[in-house]
Amino acid sequence: MTDPSTLKILEALSENWQVEMRGFYTYNAFSERDSDPIRKRILRNMAEAEARHAALWGKRIRELGEEVPRYHGKPAGEADTLANRVGGPGMALRRLEIDESRDIARYGKQLEELGDLPSIEILHRVIEDEQEHYRELGDLIRNHYPAAAVAEVQSEAKSVIAELLAKRSNAGRQAAGWIGDAIYGVNDGLGAIFGIVSGVSGATLGNSHYVLLAGIAGMVASALSMGSGAYLAAKSECEIYEAELAREREAIQTNNLEARELLSLYYQVKGLPQEDADRVVEHIGKDPEQMLRALASERLNSTEEALSNPMTSAISGALSTAVGAFVPIIPFFFLSGYPAVVISAVISLAAHFAVGAAKSLITVRTWWGSGFEMTAIGAVEGVVTYVIGMGLGRLGS
Repeated sequence: MTDPSTLKILEALSENWQVEMRGFYTYNAFSERDSDPIRKRILRNMAEAEARHAALWGKRIRELGEEVPRYHGKPAGEADTLANRVGGPGMALRRLEIDESRDIARYGKQLEELGDLPSIEILHRVIEDEQEHYRELGDLIRNHYPAAAVAEVQSEAKSVIAELLAKRSNAGRQAAGWIGDAIYGVNDGLGAIFGIVSGVSGATLGNSHYVLLAGIAGMVASALSMGSGAYLAAKSECEIYEAELAREREAIQTNNLEARELLSLYYQVKGLPQEDADRVVEHIGKDPEQMLRALASERLNSTEEALSNPMTSAISGALSTAVGAFVPIIPFFFLSGYPAVVISAVISLAAHFAVGAAKSLITVRTWWGSGFEMTAIGAVEGVVTYVIGMGLGRLGS
């Protein structure tokens, strides 16, 4: 049987546990409902501290031979009391500040009366945290944010931004880069060689020998042209960006004040008030590289992450063009005459539809709308070039 002094200690510790758990749920509820990121972070940290305090009291209760009590409060603690709801956020913070002062006083009284050395050690730790909570709540009431909390939120924001940029770099940008080049290459090769095959078929009545010669020559030429064009375009884009970036870096070093004013004006044009724009620029300007990237992004309307890799563009462009160009000539390896022309037209139009549908991967259009559009364009191209080829064939004969 537990002696009276231990029962008194357990009663006090159980009350402490209930108070800390109620504080945890209260701070947690206020944190979840707050829209200000810094205040949200501070309140969440307080909730975590209250949970640690409750764990300390629970551990000591078990050491004294009792089970940790059940929480008797509400899921939102004191956050949903009538006084907190009617008084608004400011009054709620004031009431929390008062509660913290009462807890500090109650714990201080226990230091003198409890007479249990392990509990007293816990009390010293808890009182120190509660005093910090009291100061932080006072700062929140006066809208003065602790520097540590501001730095923590900024660090978290930078991590989130870095993570999002990494995801975009690994997914979105590459998808819109090499996939876009590949789809464009297939489309270009398919369209160009389908036109050549149709024209030569019309001129030679589907003679497979001439169609294959013209088709393969066109396929090689189109693939090389597309690959080299994509490489030079991407390389030129990178070189232009690097040159512009070097000029921006020199301008910032030469006249930093003018660069800051210019960046602030860009933000004002986007709708930020001058005071807010100046404050944002002041923060960005603390890091020269960040200032350079921000100014370059506004002036050049581009970022380094958005640039295409020249070799990737060249390879995807050349290979995809060759694949697209090979489709119309496949039947002529096995057939000749009108059957080969008809089958070539069917598989080429089917390929046009597939390429058009694939474009929906990097556009906002429906796959069937884009597919039918490409099919219609391919059909018109095939008919026109076939008719022209027939005319040229008759002239030659």
